[in-house]
Amino acid sequence: MRATLAAVTSFLALACVLPARAAEPDWAKVDLIFARPAAVTGTVHRYGFPRLDLKVSLDGVELKPGFALGGWIAFEPMGDQVMMMGDLVLTEDEIDPVMSKLLSESLQITALHNHLLRANPPTYYMHVAGLGDAAELAQAVRTALEQSKTPLKLGAAAPASVDLGLDTAEIDKAIGFRGRNNSGVYQFALPRSDSVKQDGMTIPPAMGLAIAINFESTGDGKAAVTGDFVALASEIDPLIKALRRNGIEVTAIHNHMLEDEPRVFFVHFWANDEAVKLAKGLRSALDAVHVAAHD
Repeated sequence: MRATLAAVTSFLALACVLPARAAEPDWAKVDLIFARPAAVTGTVHRYGFPRLDLKVSLDGVELKPGFALGGWIAFEPMGDQVMMMGDLVLTEDEIDPVMSKLLSESLQITALHNHLLRANPPTYYMHVAGLGDAAELAQAVRTALEQSKTPLKLGAAAPASVDLGLDTAEIDKAIGFRGRNNSGVYQFALPRSDSVKQDGMTIPPAMGLAIAINFESTGDGKAAVTGDFVALASEIDPLIKALRRNGIEVTAIHNHMLEDEPRVFFVHFWANDEAVKLAKGLRSALDAVHVAAHD
């Protein structure tokens, strides 16, 4: 009995000095605020905000929402708080009101830029960040998005099995990874083989650190491609040379975050050509960065 009491006393004493485990955020409340379930769940909860209301074309190609108009907000628990990052797709006249509301809600603007050139109408991408309670952060983002025409009521989901009209097996073979059909857009999200941190915490690929490659069929085995490479400063020059050498236009080079370590840059691209040819060119560009091992 004395041994049992001693063990209980020791356990209670230890429990008093150990930090309490942070409670899991109430994701159902965040779902309710955003009026949609998370597209990604697990350690990271990520919500999609595609601009289904916009009709944007580039070089005669009408861009699908999942191809280049997909805004998102992601959350990751960080101790007793939640880290939030996101990318909002806006038209020019929406930039000021959305930015004003985000700032009034004490959220951080970490970048504002284009991803594509010659798009009609032009679209802009506002990167946001915050730290705090998940539901409070979500409500702040929701309030800001209400200053835009971003659809906030979730309509009927587009069928995931839309015919792509592309030789995806050959594209996969060229890229070295397997893509996925997202409502008619063939997508790759490729992690780097190294890690990037902020506030001493590794940022997962789902928080915006994955290399994104999207294919949208333009007929007769051709496709438009866009997305962005996540690159270190030392990788920028060989990367853009590899893209341009393969007929892929570099459309933007910029940061998305403010306090990432090491500093990473995002290189956006565009082309419209034979899909497999472009896939081989993109593989050449992937060889210029520290991408994870092939599938």
